[in-house]
Amino acid sequence: MTAKAGRFRDALAIGEFRAIFAAHTVSMTGSVLAQLALTVLVYLRSDSPLLAAVTFALPMLPQLVAGTLLSALVDRVPNRRLLVGCNLISAVLAAAMAVPGAPTAVLLALGFALGLIRPVFGGARAATMPQVLPGDAYVPGRSLMRVVAQVAQIGGFAVSGIALTVVSPGTLLLADAVSFGLSAALLRFGTRERPAAAGSGQSLVRDSLSGIGRLMAVRPLRRLLVFAWAVPAFAVAPEALAVPYAAELSADDTVGAGLLLTALPLGTVAAEFAGNWTLSAGRQVRLMAALAALCFAPLLAFAFRPPIPVAAGVLFVAGLGASFQLGLDRMLLDAAPKELLGRALSVRASWMMFFQGLGFAVAGLAAEFAPTTAVITGAALLGLLAAGVFALSGVQPRYVALADQALGQDPQGER
Repeated sequence: MTAKAGRFRDALAIGEFRAIFAAHTVSMTGSVLAQLALTVLVYLRSDSPLLAAVTFALPMLPQLVAGTLLSALVDRVPNRRLLVGCNLISAVLAAAMAVPGAPTAVLLALGFALGLIRPVFGGARAATMPQVLPGDAYVPGRSLMRVVAQVAQIGGFAVSGIALTVVSPGTLLLADAVSFGLSAALLRFGTRERPAAAGSGQSLVRDSLSGIGRLMAVRPLRRLLVFAWAVPAFAVAPEALAVPYAAELSADDTVGAGLLLTALPLGTVAAEFAGNWTLSAGRQVRLMAALAALCFAPLLAFAFRPPIPVAAGVLFVAGLGASFQLGLDRMLLDAAPKELLGRALSVRASWMMFFQGLGFAVAGLAAEFAPTTAVITGAALLGLLAAGVFALSGVQPRYVALADQALGQDPQGER
């Protein structure tokens, strides 16, 4: 009998997860509001479109550095302490950005420092999730966290744009600082302290690099991680080029780009709900490569320069393929050795953000030399190739059987 997949209510029934989920919602909302506010503030101070663009992308730049060189922190420091500490440091940095008259260079440095904190925080939270969410509650819990991020993308920039007509950018940055403080309080009093997974006599950087080497030495895990990074890297091309594509069609830049930027995350949210409600655990794993291919196959329609409404529909359908991550979550739990699970989840999260940022940059650079339609179509073909290579890699079959078993056991237990 095929094991059923967990439901959102299974995750929300756990008090510690509710605290983590609330903290994530609060801090994500504050961060989205502050991202646009900081970009506007830098532009007002510098009158430089380049610096404004750099500021907007700034949180993504340190992801690889911090995610690589600091990844061992999730094993060295108790996770609750690390989560609370990251939030408090972030609150101080956000408050410092709001200081009137701060030079542009100081604002950029503070933004970069905040970007260094985020992968450490994200890695610690990712490592905490399997401890808080046992068995069949883990996958829907991870799904809910992604839903929050997508909903924030859909509505956050619109809300912050409206807010900036009423209050100053500095006020929104102070609101971000408050959100980090509230997030820290929720995590401190809503979750329990757990001991650090392991100590090491090595330096932090050496321990981090050594751990990544051990992760990559596990062949199934290496293939899963590369797949987890490749799909988002290729899938961001339509978002990266939404504004120039709308301009090429002589559409209203704001309305046309807004429709395109909203359609994909709407499809992603729908995918998270549909995948949790309609797919059994075994099907989530079995269909993973096919669902990843769905992220890209509809994008081939861009070769025909579809009008904005049609393009938005294409992006919504492509967003439905995001349910491939449900199967990926299950497979990573089984593929990672027990002692490396926290490190694996941390590296997956931080490197994925880096490769998404890289995907944005490469798509933008390619569009300097080729039509946006060709760039989006080319990214789609590369994404389909990645899905096909993974489907032929032989990683999936052994995990289909594992996912079809009863999921009541501790995901960190013996396999």
